Amino acid sequence: MEQMTEKSKMTARNVSVFYGDKRAIDNVSIDVDMENVTAFIGPSGCGKSTFLRTLNRMNDTVASARVEGEITLDGEDIYASSMDVVQLRARVGMVFQKPNPFPKSIYENVAYGPRIHGLASNKADMDVIVEQSLRKAGLWDEVKDRLSDSGTALSGGQQQRLCIARAIAVDPEVILMDEPCSALDPIATAKIEELIHELRGRYAIVIVTHNMQQAARVSQRTAFFHLGNLVEYGETSEIFTNPRQERTKDYITGRYG
Repeated sequence: MEQMTEKSKMTARNVSVFYGDKRAIDNVSIDVDMENVTAFIGPSGCGKSTFLRTLNRMNDTVASARVEGEITLDGEDIYASSMDVVQLRARVGMVFQKPNPFPKSIYENVAYGPRIHGLASNKADMDVIVEQSLRKAGLWDEVKDRLSDSGTALSGGQQQRLCIARAIAVDPEVILMDEPCSALDPIATAKIEELIHELRGRYAIVIVTHNMQQAARVSQRTAFFHLGNLVEYGETSEIFTNPRQERTKDYITGRYG
C-alpha cells in the first residue's frame, strides 16, 4: 500500500460508507496530493464514485447514507459539525459524468459561484474571474465572442469544459471528476485529458474512470476498487505494469470487469 505523506491535501482514514444496512465502501484509507492526479478505477458498482462523493460530502444528499471514519482537508475534519458544507464544496469542486451547465449564459454559468461566495466586488472583477476561469479550462478562445449565449448551446465537450471552468471559478483546492469523459467523443475526451495535464499542480485532482487507458494517460497515482474495497493503491505505472495483487492483475488484463 502506498505510504501516506505529509504533502497530502486530503486524507481518508478507515472510511466506510453505508446506504441503510448495505456497506458500499469498506474501511478505505487513501491520500490525495497536489503533485499527482489520482485515478480511481474498478468495475461498475465497485464503490469508486461513492467514495469520490465522500470527499466533498455529496453523500449528505442521500437520506440513507452514513459515513464512518475520518476525512480531512488540510488536516481539518470535513465531517465535523463545525464544517460549513457550502464552503467545503467551494474548496472541493465536483465535475459530473454528464455535462450539466445551468440554463444561463456562458458568462453567468461561470459567474454563478463567485457571485454566491462574494468573490468579486464589481463587474470588472467578475469579468476577470470569468475570463481566467475559461482560460484555465481551455475554452476562452472558443467562446469569448459569445459569452451571452446559453451554456446549453455548446457542444458536449465544450459544456464539460464550461463545467470545469465553473468549478475553477470559486478558486477550489481540489477538483473531483466523476467519469468526466464518458459522454464525450474521442476528440472532446482528448481535450479534457489535455486540460487535466495543464491543471495538475494547481489543484489536487481525483478522476473516476472506467477507461483504463485514460487512467494510464492522465494519472500518476491509481487506486483500484473492487466490491467496496480498496484493493491496491500506488504509482500508476506500477499498478498497470507490475500490480501486487492478483485481483488488480485480473482486472487490468481484462479477466473481469
